[in-house]
Amino acid sequence: MIDGPYFVLIVLGVVGTGLVAGVFCAFSTFVMRGLAALPPAQGVAAMKAINVSALTPAFMLVFLGTAVLCAVIAVVTFVLWPDEARGELLVGSALYLFGSLGVTMAANVPRNETLAGLEAGTPRAAEYWTVYVREWTAWNHVRTVASAAATVAYALALS
Repeated sequence: MIDGPYFVLIVLGVVGTGLVAGVFCAFSTFVMRGLAALPPAQGVAAMKAINVSALTPAFMLVFLGTAVLCAVIAVVTFVLWPDEARGELLVGSALYLFGSLGVTMAANVPRNETLAGLEAGTPRAAEYWTVYVREWTAWNHVRTVASAAATVAYALALS
């Protein structure tokens, strides 16, 4: 059984990856659908406002703090070579770091930056909006699954 400070790290990993999975799941299952149902000018304006407001210290602490925590768990796992749950811990860390943080930086953020450069209500913004919703949501599904799978992997490490 994993115990002590290492146990606490993994429990925090379960909580962090689970919280992020929940946020991403909400976007995949209803937020983006609701925004897509709006006229393009309103959808663009709303998503631009969401993207700005997402950069709050609270969300960034959960999102980036979980990434740091996952990296710490991976390093500690490599250094200490725990006899139990090594695979689950490394898989959980990789899923979050590559499937959540990596996908965010490589796929979602560039689309957000493109959207931020467009003026809501213009023909170019309306044209990009349909592409944005489709592609951003598809990549968000990847982030959702990766974060949820990381949660499961860390939870399995505790069992």
